[in-house]
Amino acid sequence: MQVVNGRTRRGRSRTLAVLVCGALAALAAPASAAAALDPNVAPGGNFDLSVWELQLPIGSPGSPTTIGASQLQGPNGYTNPAYFWTDKNDGSMTFWDPESGVTTPNSNYARTELREMNPNGSAADWSLSGTHTLSARLRVVSVTSNVCVGQIHLGSGGSSTKPLLELYYHANGDVVLGLENSPSGGQTLHTLTNVPLGTQWTYVIAIVGGRIQVTVNGQVHTYPIASGFSAYHQYFKAGDYNQSSSSSTSKGAKVKFYSLTVTHG
Repeated sequence: MQVVNGRTRRGRSRTLAVLVCGALAALAAPASAAAALDPNVAPGGNFDLSVWELQLPIGSPGSPTTIGASQLQGPNGYTNPAYFWTDKNDGSMTFWDPESGVTTPNSNYARTELREMNPNGSAADWSLSGTHTLSARLRVVSVTSNVCVGQIHLGSGGSSTKPLLELYYHANGDVVLGLENSPSGGQTLHTLTNVPLGTQWTYVIAIVGGRIQVTVNGQVHTYPIASGFSAYHQYFKAGDYNQSSSSSTSKGAKVKFYSLTVTHG
């Protein structure tokens, strides 16, 4: 988005509102969105995965397997019948991870999760200025305790490996936002709503005008950004980041996405 000299504050606010309202409108028709999904192609045939990298719960300890955007794209792109596939019934992009999966060095929990990338293949790393939105329609099919389905994560600008925020779905249906208190850690939790297990719902995670804006099923929640994060750039993550661990290969979380889009302005 280019700010033209002389544009009024009202004009800028209206533009930001239109961008976020547009993301909400894109999620407003679950039936038509689901009908457009082709159950016979890889996830990349239904979703724009050109700006994502996939992390899987397999690989060597501390070094999970990742699948690049070039491999994910298109109807014949990457699919994995155990962890990442297209549901043959509804066409959803389906994520599964077991509690016993391989983790990164900075986490005790496994994940099958997308990490935002730039169109040129480099890692996304955007500033807190401007408007940035991650929009999704999804449903959680199974979860042991709770699962993170969307994040804004800290990128360059310091040594912290924390998220700015995480959006969790709990086994009792609670949708909970975790806001990091500072780059050093510690989360404050906000219960936003309740969605029964297996029910479709929508979220929009956004940075708008230097503030956090999280919308769940059309209900908007706005929060300030702690000053300690101002030095950091950010990136989005989405998918299935399970929040429980054990030696079990059968317990875990399964999440289905029916739409997933990123916009920056």
